[in-house]
Amino acid sequence: MNGMLKYLKKYRKECVLAPLFKMLEASFELMVPLVMKVIIDQGIGGGDRGMVVRMVLVMVALGLIGLASSVTAQYFSARAATGFATGVRHALFEHLQKLSFSNMDALGTSTMITRMTSDVNLTQTGVNMTLRLFLRSPFVVFGAMIMAFTIDLRCALIFAAVIAALSAVVFGIMAVNIPMMKGVQRALEGVLGATRENLTGARVIRAFCKEDAQFAEFVQKNRELTARQKRAGWVSGLMNPLTYLLINFAIAWLIYTGAVQVSMGALTPGEVVALYNYMSQILVELIKLANLIVTMNKAAAGWNRIADVLAIQPDMVSPDAPAPAIACDEAVRFDHVSLHYKNAGGESLTDVSFTALKGQTIGVIGGTGSGKTSVVGLIPRFYDATSGTVSVGGADVRDWPEDELRGRIGFVLQKAVLFKGTIRDNLRWGKPDATDAELEDAIRIAQAGDVVAAKGGLDAEIEQNGRNLSGGQRQRLTIARALVRRPEILVLDDSASALDQATDLNLRRAIRGLDYHPTVFIVSQRTASIRNADQILVLDDGRVVGLGTHDGLIESCPVYREIYESQYGGEASA
Repeated sequence: MNGMLKYLKKYRKECVLAPLFKMLEASFELMVPLVMKVIIDQGIGGGDRGMVVRMVLVMVALGLIGLASSVTAQYFSARAATGFATGVRHALFEHLQKLSFSNMDALGTSTMITRMTSDVNLTQTGVNMTLRLFLRSPFVVFGAMIMAFTIDLRCALIFAAVIAALSAVVFGIMAVNIPMMKGVQRALEGVLGATRENLTGARVIRAFCKEDAQFAEFVQKNRELTARQKRAGWVSGLMNPLTYLLINFAIAWLIYTGAVQVSMGALTPGEVVALYNYMSQILVELIKLANLIVTMNKAAAGWNRIADVLAIQPDMVSPDAPAPAIACDEAVRFDHVSLHYKNAGGESLTDVSFTALKGQTIGVIGGTGSGKTSVVGLIPRFYDATSGTVSVGGADVRDWPEDELRGRIGFVLQKAVLFKGTIRDNLRWGKPDATDAELEDAIRIAQAGDVVAAKGGLDAEIEQNGRNLSGGQRQRLTIARALVRRPEILVLDDSASALDQATDLNLRRAIRGLDYHPTVFIVSQRTASIRNADQILVLDDGRVVGLGTHDGLIESCPVYREIYESQYGGEASA
């Protein structure tokens, strides 16, 4: 929990003032029973109406001052808690951006979203409630007991016994209930996970007619959650009856003892009423304290999950100094490169070696799972090679500052991802200061002119993840986004799979005609897309089984020939 204080340093004043104003409110609250005592004993008992009026005005004043103190305390605690949550979210988001793809693969998207939302909200609530009640509730409990001792020693002993009994009941129930609530949270996560899977996979479920099976599974998870909630609710439901039983027993005991003391002349009726009010205040504050501890436990669990993510060190560290300038014709070189993903059963790439010269077009082809995406993912250093060296511009990618390396590379991923905003906003990701002329040039090369025109121009809105676009439209716009920055190395990772043959051909011709002659990597399942490449890299089970031109590989590489013949049939054989 020490790490939480780091994000509260900016709010030292709020963290001090919030509890102080709450304790000030509690002080005025503890004075109310004494005012009641004066009203009953001196005002009503003595027949002094002026005293009653004055004391009522005092009570109103105490109430107003207490309200002002409470609102002020709430303001400061909310300000500190909100600022704390903002700082944690910023730190968490910044940290997640620094993590490598390997770290993100290990964490998972749902885990990162949960840490950023639910867990941060839990800690924010915990900070808010702690600042408001952590000092106030014990202050009222012990203050009420002390005030009772100032009124009557014998009756005050009842307070001491009741506080001990109430504490045992409240904290005993909490000790049993907190683990049960954690089980409820785990069951809830199961229900949420099943709901998420069913919503995201609705098309697949309907295609395979699995609605009934999925519904039955959801019902089972929901029943488990319901059963856990009932058990936890049954235990927590004991708190109110048991505490009220104890407090009513104590009140009866107090009234009996007070009545005896009044008949003996040792106590006044007003003092008995004051003691009764103090007893009620103790009950309320102990229940508040119990709820606070439950909230603090949830906040601590949420913070521990956040701290676990913040403690993860990035697998890859980028140097601050620029990479050494090396004069060479090599754009990319793989030297006996192997790659083993974390927790994978075996190597994804084994002893991959090839060289791509500046201005060349490199085709990458192979069967599903052969390692095509893994190869091109090493160029911008999305992952680090397990062994061997990947060089860009003659320098090891590990010697490049991350921003400088990736600034030279235009990467179009397999899955076309667009963000909510205008077409112009999306295209300027690679170059924020790009002019409309540069955007239109990139759109023309990417064969996306008809897409932009149909949507109404560069200011047309794109929905989240490009939901209002087809697969081919998204792919063309993501290619245009990569071209805007005029990269030295352009990687198209199966990014034309949704395009028809004619559009794909026009795209490749336009890229080949670029005046600045980038080095282009084309990952594709179609031999037609790469047959004119300067070099074709053929992969099979993570190994290079062929490297050369189309004609040469047809003669020398069985894997490439098999892929080609499967796509062209008898024409290929001829």
